[in-house]
Amino acid sequence: MIFQDSIVALSSGRLPSGIAIIRISGPQTRFVLETIAGKVPASRHASYSQFHSHDGALLDSGIALFFPGPASFTGEDSAELHVHGGRAVVQAVTEAIVSLDGLRLAEPGEFTRRAFLNGKVDLLEAESLADLVTAETEAQRRFAVLNGEGRQGELYLDWRRRLIHARAMIEAEMDFADEADIPGSVSATVWADVRKMIDEIRSHVRGFHRAEIIRDGFDVVILGAPNAGKSSLLNTLARREVAIVTDEPGTTRDLVEVVLDLDGVKVRLTDTAGIREAPGKVEAIGIGRALDRARVADLVLNLEDTTSPQSISDSEVKGDTLRIGTKIDLLNDGHRGSVNSYDALISTATGDGIDGLLELVTSRAVEAVGNIGDILPSRQRHISLLAKTVEFLESSLGLPDDQLELRSENLRLASDRLGRISGAVDPEDLLDVIFSQFCIGK
Repeated sequence: MIFQDSIVALSSGRLPSGIAIIRISGPQTRFVLETIAGKVPASRHASYSQFHSHDGALLDSGIALFFPGPASFTGEDSAELHVHGGRAVVQAVTEAIVSLDGLRLAEPGEFTRRAFLNGKVDLLEAESLADLVTAETEAQRRFAVLNGEGRQGELYLDWRRRLIHARAMIEAEMDFADEADIPGSVSATVWADVRKMIDEIRSHVRGFHRAEIIRDGFDVVILGAPNAGKSSLLNTLARREVAIVTDEPGTTRDLVEVVLDLDGVKVRLTDTAGIREAPGKVEAIGIGRALDRARVADLVLNLEDTTSPQSISDSEVKGDTLRIGTKIDLLNDGHRGSVNSYDALISTATGDGIDGLLELVTSRAVEAVGNIGDILPSRQRHISLLAKTVEFLESSLGLPDDQLELRSENLRLASDRLGRISGAVDPEDLLDVIFSQFCIGK
């Protein structure tokens, strides 16, 4: 696809920095290089240049690179200017470029969008690029790299190919039913494979929560009565003063969240209001939020002060829970016999048991993620389209044998939904939504 305008953006991230990379793409790329750098460098060879505005004023000196289309990321002529990473330098060079005819600032994700429209990447590869740019943990990086290699797209393409083959067989039966070399029924092969495909897609969809944990984090909620040591534990694990800690009950009234990287897995740790009877009006709101968050958490740390235990009803917490006994440094001999019911015993004052608790949380997070090498659906839009695919496949199976036209149409609709995942079939408004979530310069 040929675009009439060219785009430019800073592609190297936050300023100031040692080096800043300004990316250009479009039909005016050569003109920009000739005007700003004074020459078009040899293809894919770094060339030291001085950068001038169109009126000859020196802006900076650095490296210029030229990538002729279609063998470039966007599929069109592209260039990079490596300049010093000061804000004033980047602004001056960028303003000089956009002052030229046919140049404008790029919109979020526009470079990748051009790559998609020019057939350089599909939507799945584009989304994996966005995930790679925002990756904070090793698990996120590996997940994005594996998806970027095309394994996810190959799975969906295989399902789509099988559906196209099924449709061809059905239409052959409809059009050439009297021919001797056309089988009288395709049910033994086509419909058996459709049923198998439904099972495969459903199994694939069940892995979505694992992908959510990789991308968004393993959700751990700290729950307990007032003064059970919840905020102290949050501060200890975060290794900084995140939450206010006092002896006054009800100090924490809202959710306080920190993010940890445990063995390469993103873990979101949330402190909550203390759970107690007859709270004040504002505190009651905090308690409601705490219980709501605990009900959807991947793991709940249910804290109890071992010197004065106040338990939270199990009916208030659903899912995986660890009972944690706190303040063990204050235990006297009279309390020692009551601590065997806890999954872990800790003291934030002395640090006792903290490493063991971290190991427990880490093991649960790693177990929840599972094998990162598995092919998982990585976006909610994938889940929605896969659900529609299954819906059409089931509709096709539910029709009587003498309605082959309708059964074939349902298979067509199913393959269309699969095609939309990778972008083989996609409305323009969906592309606007997808690429608007990218950073500028990518």
